[in-house]
Amino acid sequence: MSEVFSAFEPVKIGLLSISDRASSGVYRDAGLPALEGWLAGALKNPLSFVSRVIPDEQPLIETCLRDMVDIEGCSLILTTGGTGPALRDVTPDATLAIADRVMDGFGERMRQISLRFVPTAILSRQVAVIRKQSLIINLPGQPKAIKETLEGLKDANAQPIEVGIFAAVPYCVDLIGGPYLETVSEIINAFRPKSAIRSK
Repeated sequence: MSEVFSAFEPVKIGLLSISDRASSGVYRDAGLPALEGWLAGALKNPLSFVSRVIPDEQPLIETCLRDMVDIEGCSLILTTGGTGPALRDVTPDATLAIADRVMDGFGERMRQISLRFVPTAILSRQVAVIRKQSLIINLPGQPKAIKETLEGLKDANAQPIEVGIFAAVPYCVDLIGGPYLETVSEIINAFRPKSAIRSK
């Protein structure tokens, strides 16, 4: 059987759902399948996923994030859940605790997008950070909000109204020494300066 060759770099992505109820089996986690499906459609790269569903426990979240970066070698990690002001919402706290650098713009942009739908978007504490050569982003928990945040919003003619945060992810990953992510432009058009675009 011949090996399938891809012109695109393989990428390992960590997906972490933080939810007391989903991790205990009260309901089925919907965030991770939504993320996998969106990423598979939006990226041309061969993808592999490291997925976990865990409770809202800060030490456990920190351990999982460290493992995904330091042991699994994930270039990108996306988390869902636990970003509000409730006492059990500790995902941003855990993310900041293991960070080398904070990328404030991602959180600001996510709240801007969500504010188009709900005024309570200002209660979100979502953050994005860099640890070593990995970009870690806290996303909302609902599949619809995940898609809107990553992809942005389009009008009836599929023209962008709001640009999603994923437009900036590939170039950020470039700058920290990760693989060259290539997006499907019909879903999300990654922005890079001309000098950073690789020719085929």
